[in-house]
Amino acid sequence: MELKLTRPICFFDLETTGIDVARDRIVEISIFKVFPNGNKESKTWLVNPTIPIPPQTTAVHGITDEKVANEPTFKELATQVHNMIKDSDLAGFNSDRFDIPLLAEEMLRAEIDFDMKNRVSVDIQTIFHKKEERTLSAGYKFYCGESLENAHSAEADTMATYEILKAQLDRYPDLENDMKFLSEFTTRKKSVDFAGFIALNKDEKEIFSFGKHKGRLVDEVLEAEPGYFGWIQNADFPLYTKKVLTAIKLRKLNTK
Repeated sequence: MELKLTRPICFFDLETTGIDVARDRIVEISIFKVFPNGNKESKTWLVNPTIPIPPQTTAVHGITDEKVANEPTFKELATQVHNMIKDSDLAGFNSDRFDIPLLAEEMLRAEIDFDMKNRVSVDIQTIFHKKEERTLSAGYKFYCGESLENAHSAEADTMATYEILKAQLDRYPDLENDMKFLSEFTTRKKSVDFAGFIALNKDEKEIFSFGKHKGRLVDEVLEAEPGYFGWIQNADFPLYTKKVLTAIKLRKLNTK
């Protein structure tokens, strides 16, 4: 089944220095863009992360410091990446919880604004886990009947993710071939920031989802404890979380 699209969608995958969204960096990014008219384009970049790649991480994806030493940094590539994805919905495997948050951090570090306000994301892993509870390689075998060669290379993982989504649409009649539906189906919880530190309650109000103020309205906390804002801004939180919190604070100031 081919995808029914109203705008382009970019399937993408990152290989990184680790799994800490705030601290780790991209070492490889692959994007496969599908257009509503059926046209497709793809691009893969190796990236110099500007920090060492731990040996245990290299053991997973095979990318060493030496391999990326002469590659461009993400800041040098950011405009190209942004131009490829800016008009598109996004999709990936575990992308809502990792790839999109980390991509947002890299974009903000490169001084390119990034948000998801006018697009949706589809996390193919969530469909898979809701339906079958497996890994990407097992998912490719299960849905597509083939073994995934070169697993943990960004390009192979990206193409496998695209093929799995099409096969999922063929297999499950209750899945609508619509990106908004798939986005809602794959959304695990309503987060305002990508990392999930600020969420929405049942009344669609922003609340903190961690720490001593977990479950409390962000507006109320910022009013009662102004120093909490400064603590988050100076602590090791993701840049996008800080951006969202600043927007909430400015919104409140502008309504006074």
